[in-house]
Amino acid sequence: MRGEQRPAIHLVDTECDALYALALAIEPKKPERAAMLMAELDRAEVHPAGKLPEGVVAMNSRVEFVDEATAKRRTVELVYPHEADIDAGKVSILTPVGIGLIGMAAGSAILWPDRDGHERLLRIVSVSPAAG
Repeated sequence: MRGEQRPAIHLVDTECDALYALALAIEPKKPERAAMLMAELDRAEVHPAGKLPEGVVAMNSRVEFVDEATAKRRTVELVYPHEADIDAGKVSILTPVGIGLIGMAAGSAILWPDRDGHERLLRIVSVSPAAG
């Protein structure tokens, strides 16, 4: 992650604002996670509602990705913390993988730390927009 060129990420303006507020709210208790999220938000290309490029991970998107080190594929829904339910495949935006996935486009990859601090190459296979 350090020094490597990260892929471009894209966010909807309203989600970007909500995620900044969330990062600021958790900063006193989880400064490292808040910093990770804010760093991603700071480098995002922000779009008005309805103008997000197709195939980009947004909140409530279903994302299929592969961990290139293990070839393990996962499909998750990226959600806000109060909706997280790992058994239902709902991953919080505040997890390392959630922060790494937000704004990524299908076909792109990012070297990103897991919970244990080990860097993993995550490749986005497909993105389905939020239902409704």
